[in-house]
Amino acid sequence: MFAGQTRKGTKRHETEGAITLNAEPKYVKVVEWINQQIGKKRFAPGDKIPSENELSGQFQLSRQTIRHAISILEEEGILTRLRGSGTYVSDNCFTNLEKRTRIAVVTTYVDSYIFPKTIQGIEQILSENGYTMELSFTNNMVEREKEILGDILEKDDIAGMIVEPTKSGLPNPNEDLYLSFLDRKIPIIFMNSFYPNLEIPHVSMNDKSAAQKAVETLIHAGHQRIAAILKMDDGQGHRRYSGYMSAMKKAGLPTRDENVIWIDTEDVLHPELYCDKLLRRLEGCSAVFCYNDQVAFSLIELLRKKGILIPEQMSVVSVDDSDLAKLGDIKLASIPHPLEKLGAKAALNLLQMMRDSKFNGTFEFEEEVILRESVAYCQTDQDNI
Repeated sequence: MFAGQTRKGTKRHETEGAITLNAEPKYVKVVEWINQQIGKKRFAPGDKIPSENELSGQFQLSRQTIRHAISILEEEGILTRLRGSGTYVSDNCFTNLEKRTRIAVVTTYVDSYIFPKTIQGIEQILSENGYTMELSFTNNMVEREKEILGDILEKDDIAGMIVEPTKSGLPNPNEDLYLSFLDRKIPIIFMNSFYPNLEIPHVSMNDKSAAQKAVETLIHAGHQRIAAILKMDDGQGHRRYSGYMSAMKKAGLPTRDENVIWIDTEDVLHPELYCDKLLRRLEGCSAVFCYNDQVAFSLIELLRKKGILIPEQMSVVSVDDSDLAKLGDIKLASIPHPLEKLGAKAALNLLQMMRDSKFNGTFEFEEEVILRESVAYCQTDQDNI
């Protein structure tokens, strides 16, 4: 068992005559602290750790308890004690990672229009470098993410992880699991989004820039009152909102809260649930920026059923430039998602992180709008829905 894993067992701890069950053994916090310092690179292989006396004073524990904690770490190959010299971080305490050839890849979906090509990009780079891919899907559910991460931790047989965060626009209850991987010095790189509270590199689109360019396309076409449909439970939605606001502010155009529609994962899967609200919130607008092609495609279908002409009465621009953007008789203006390039870049950067722990794997793609017939030039903002 790796130092820092939860050690299970019932203990009896007496305090002022009372007996508390399940109290954590005192040595555990010393084991976990040393392991955390190694995981955060404050103690590197070959470094000397504080003496037993120093640790005893720091934790207000007996030297016997400190010695027990160090013995556990010695047994697990984390520390090496040299008689007459001190205790050091073992030079080979993590060399087993170098022998591993499995990379865990965790994404939200498998059947979305983006992920098959992104996964293909990952798999190609990993296979070229002698690694195999272990693929899991969270369905954008935090409980499923927790199960997957817990299972990977228990198996303890991977060399690194590529993860698409689950509902990255919301506080994540699984951050402690990610910290456990970092404590074990297992490199992680996020793709498509990231958790802002975790200092973990990411490979993604520059979502703020993408949204700003998309909205500027509408502004350059003469539109002044522009709505936005954004996903609230993914971080991309928040950053694209920032880009939307930046474009409007730069152009000196007013923004109205009622024209910003926030949806979540369930809404995307079931657009009929929010269609009435959507129509009300689009009143007075001549154009709309959509979170992605899936949302835009559903919107166009809804508007056309209501007799609203695309693009004459409502111009639409989106993100991803997926196959959905080219379906139907009205082709959708959209910003391309990097797809295979993003997956390949995430894999390449993870491999570099595995070779060099100081390498910063963060990279954001810059893309340009592909203009199609879903955007019409608007001389005035009078002819809208």
